[in-house]
Amino acid sequence: MYRINKITSSHVVDFAAEELKKYLRMMMPRCGEIEIEYAPEAKEGFRLGLMQDLGLDVSEAPDVELDDILHIDTDEKGGIIAGDNPRSVLFAAYEFLKINGCRWLYPGIDGEYIPIRDIEPVKYHKMADNRFRGWCNEGAEVQYDMLLAIDFAAKQNMNIFMQEFDIPKAYYDNFYNHQANEKNREPEPINKEIVLQWKRQCEAEISKRGLEYHDMGHGWTAESFGISSANGWKREYDNPIPEGSKDIVALVGGKRDLWEGIALNTNFCMSNERARKMMVDYVVDYAELNNNVDYLHVWLSDGCNNHCECPECQKLIPSDYYVILLNELDEALEKKGLDTRIVFCCYYDTVYPPETVTLNNPKRFSVLLGAITRSYMEAVSKEDIKGYELDKYKRNENVFPKSIDEYVAYAKEWKRRCGGVDVFVYEYHFWIHQYREMNPIRYAELINKDIIGYHAHGFSGIVEDGSQRSFFPCGFPLYTYAATLFDTKVDFEELKEDYFSHIYGEDWREVEGFFRKLNTVFDTYANAGMKSADMRVGKFYCPEAARKL
Repeated sequence: MYRINKITSSHVVDFAAEELKKYLRMMMPRCGEIEIEYAPEAKEGFRLGLMQDLGLDVSEAPDVELDDILHIDTDEKGGIIAGDNPRSVLFAAYEFLKINGCRWLYPGIDGEYIPIRDIEPVKYHKMADNRFRGWCNEGAEVQYDMLLAIDFAAKQNMNIFMQEFDIPKAYYDNFYNHQANEKNREPEPINKEIVLQWKRQCEAEISKRGLEYHDMGHGWTAESFGISSANGWKREYDNPIPEGSKDIVALVGGKRDLWEGIALNTNFCMSNERARKMMVDYVVDYAELNNNVDYLHVWLSDGCNNHCECPECQKLIPSDYYVILLNELDEALEKKGLDTRIVFCCYYDTVYPPETVTLNNPKRFSVLLGAITRSYMEAVSKEDIKGYELDKYKRNENVFPKSIDEYVAYAKEWKRRCGGVDVFVYEYHFWIHQYREMNPIRYAELINKDIIGYHAHGFSGIVEDGSQRSFFPCGFPLYTYAATLFDTKVDFEELKEDYFSHIYGEDWREVEGFFRKLNTVFDTYANAGMKSADMRVGKFYCPEAARKL
């Protein structure tokens, strides 16, 4: 008879106990009932709880709230399954099950591999190599996939789930309107109220697992001034700018208007003190109401080369005004007694570091590198990056880097000028690029090398801006992403064999050979629009690639 004793009182430990019970009963279907109780003094059975409550040392973690330690010491009858915070207790429970043969290969029940076998003793101790290990909503969202993705993230030791936008209706519209599939599926119109309810449902599932919740991103430069950005990147020439905000939107090309008709892509007059105060007040109100947010992302618009050209704004580069705004936000949050962590973005025009202004309180902030124009043909270098002379910002005439190593050089300079704040990466491996690489093994190799490279340069991890539907033909790239973030020394070949043998069985090497052969047929450069024979025809026009097919 097995028993699970909860040493620590926490709703996340409660969930960890229920998950451990469920999978133990599936593994040993004749083991009988497994009782769960809160028993902080227990010495027998499985003991789930914080390492601190079990008298275990956690000094290796710089911050026990942010850094995950997993500690397991069990025999055939039970033992300690612990972590330095509640979510790492859940991770430790999953790790115990993995070491005993369980696998979660892709989201949902079909992705589970649960062997029938007796449990064996486990001794395991590991602190995650990266503080930030996450996934963000993106693409064509469907609610049941979102819930499965949150569940899958926890089972892969990902400690962060992010939801972009106050109301991410644009992403849900991409799915429920079925605009690319109207012959087979009728549109299912949704509204902002439904999406907001769904977002809260996701937040509840994130909280159940104790994951860090990252929120927002783009949208502040519109919503703060009464301009709706709920329809995302849709051109809305009838989207009104309120009377009191008409002098606030960025002056570009002699006019103050929505940039190319898109509210989400519109910046504001950052030299205008009244405008900055409006945005600061809006962010503070949001932070006060949404006090479940662990990291609030405060980004500028999603456009580029679209910053204000008024005489005052031209006195400083956008990154300097950005830091001024962040300092004012920090002061306002301090006055409210809010300890909300703020993430700001080194992205497009703000890839260029500030020239004259520095952060007053670096402890509140983290820098996020969004290397959106990078090439995915080459991985981040592990070596010292030399030879890049950082460009100076040119107002609305910037050409952005193609090399990821050049982006890394910019981000490291941001860190130097901002008092050594945490720098992590907003990556786009699962945005569109996963659809261009036909061989999931080669793509997983790139992701593995990227993570090792970022880590070598002192970055603190990654949050993927990625579709929750990135598992065709298999989930190996995202599986590799999670495994490498947790342990940068993971053996790629062993990881591949383990994954492929579980998902494809004893003939997995034939499947591997098939995937490798795809690279001799499909030209990844052509799929990425990088090999056009004539750009006048189109960037995907490549007769040579067509002949190969």
